[in-house]
Amino acid sequence: MMFWYNHGGGWGLFAMTVSMVLFWALIITVAVLLFRTLARPPHDARHTGWQRGPAPGHAEQILAERYARGEIDEEEYVRRLATLRGSPPDPGKQ
Repeated sequence: MMFWYNHGGGWGLFAMTVSMVLFWALIITVAVLLFRTLARPPHDARHTGWQRGPAPGHAEQILAERYARGEIDEEEYVRRLATLRGSPPDPGKQ
């Protein structure tokens, strides 16, 4: 009586294990790429070549953060904020 598991020295089991790992790696890779493709918005700015500028109020936010950290005083904050908003600073403050 012959037993097949005694022949081949284990190379068959090794080849089968490697092929199963490669098969599942391929399936998972295809699934991830498909998911990423379907989840992407249709008009993505990354693919058009131009990038959007900072959001409105971004400069005011940076200015407020600098004031909060104490990098600028209140007078400079009010003056720069008025400049950003396009209005003259309060003349009573000067």
